[in-house]
Amino acid sequence: MNQDSIFVRPCPLFSLGQTVTTPGALKVLADFDVDPMSLIQLHNVGDWGDVDEFDAHQNRFAIRTELRILSSYPITDTVTVWIITEADRSATTILLPEEY
Repeated sequence: MNQDSIFVRPCPLFSLGQTVTTPGALKVLADFDVDPMSLIQLHNVGDWGDVDEFDAHQNRFAIRTELRILSSYPITDTVTVWIITEADRSATTILLPEEY
């Protein structure tokens, strides 16, 4: 088998619980033709998007200690969506920062 044809899919790092999206985030994602599940998948494998090193460290710590996990994905220069997985892993929400 050609090594170039092998694709390794990263494993999920934590449970997402129920996945929901706020109406505002859903509209933004639809307006810019962004698949919400693609962002959820990035979040779930540890691609936190546009967070600083401190928040990335906090997310890695949160996986081990069951704290809240936050990712931030820029959709345009002025529009960002957040994904938050609750500490108890009961739910993961896609939302706009102003909806927090």
